[in-house]
Amino acid sequence: MFDVPRPRPTENPLARLRSISHLWRLAALLSVFGVVAMSIDVPLANWARHENSPRALQKLCSLSEIFGHGMGIALILLVIGVLDPRRRCTLPRIATAALGSGLMANVLKLLVARDRPYHFDFSGSSSETFLQLFPLLSNTSGEQSFPSSHVATAAGLAIVLARYYPRGSWLFPMFAALAGGQRVLEQAHFLSDVFWGAAVGCIFAPLCVYGSRLSAAFDRLEARLTKRWDILSRDHRPRRVGNTPTSKVAGSDASRAA
Repeated sequence: MFDVPRPRPTENPLARLRSISHLWRLAALLSVFGVVAMSIDVPLANWARHENSPRALQKLCSLSEIFGHGMGIALILLVIGVLDPRRRCTLPRIATAALGSGLMANVLKLLVARDRPYHFDFSGSSSETFLQLFPLLSNTSGEQSFPSSHVATAAGLAIVLARYYPRGSWLFPMFAALAGGQRVLEQAHFLSDVFWGAAVGCIFAPLCVYGSRLSAAFDRLEARLTKRWDILSRDHRPRRVGNTPTSKVAGSDASRAA
């Protein structure tokens, strides 16, 4: 009796996270959480070192690492390309939002050296895990804890996927959080690094989605790709004579000739 309005494919139910400024405020809040988390960084890392977490949680977080890993991003892009053809034109934007966030976090690693939990001797406080400023390429992998590039990648991916698949707007952040849990349980990062990594994703990914020059460039690219694929799809459709496809006409003519 009553028509129920259907949501538009691009509708985003996260009303408060629909712009760059809103997500940058979230990034600022996550950065504050990172500072607060420094108070429990070392005890929590020591707890994880002794494998006190439940096995089921360890397994779940371990499997969720794929959401913040380059190979996992590639598989997710493949799934979108195969199962959702109308979104194929958005694959460059999704890849840039996710991998660009991780790259931004890797740049920050070159500016601040910090021991990873597995590289720390647990004899000092959280502040003593920070080693030096501007180490550039001199710091080893064990001294690149700040911030988590895995979590930055996962946060960037969650933001851009929530833009195109709003029904998963609660699911994608959950995957990103589990990926962050994996980094803590595997002693690859302190909890504060996870919050700061998520903040990096919240800074970069919105530039690919909401009203920036980068987002506008992707809009133009997607418009060109959509137009090109529409032309290709029309070229591959069977030609029709009146209401009858050309192939059927040719087949009927052949049958009459026989």
